[in-house]
Amino acid sequence: MSTLAFDIVQFFPLLNHCLLPLIIEKAEFDSKISKFFSDYLDGRKTQYTWNDFSSPFFDVNVGVGQESALSPILSTLYLSLLFHIFKKQVKNLQIPVSLLSFVDDGLLISQQKSFEKINSVLFCSYNIFFSLLNYFSLTIEHDKTEVFHFTRF
Repeated sequence: MSTLAFDIVQFFPLLNHCLLPLIIEKAEFDSKISKFFSDYLDGRKTQYTWNDFSSPFFDVNVGVGQESALSPILSTLYLSLLFHIFKKQVKNLQIPVSLLSFVDDGLLISQQKSFEKINSVLFCSYNIFFSLLNYFSLTIEHDKTEVFHFTRF
């Protein structure tokens, strides 16, 4: 068995507010839920302060604060569609891999008899997942990506 561990770069600050209501609609949640999250995310503003300087307020249409009670829910909703698409793609391509997620960290897992097959499976699935993340305006922090091989003697 082998695993490929990865980390999504700046996950919480980069969640796209416009995409979340579409994901909620696609999941066929009640329209009141979609409206609630749209209202919650709509009209958000931020300001930066450095020493004595404060910037003017400006609109923010990305990001969810990690300190927010809703951030685990919003991140799960956001990633659910991505994982669903990934699962369908690897199934259609007959790539024997599983995905585990810990919000912005994840594992691709494969069990094959040869390192060549494992490396091929992990490489293909990593590229599929990387492409999907890019489509969702996210990316993987490549220098934190690690592969672990486990053998039984």
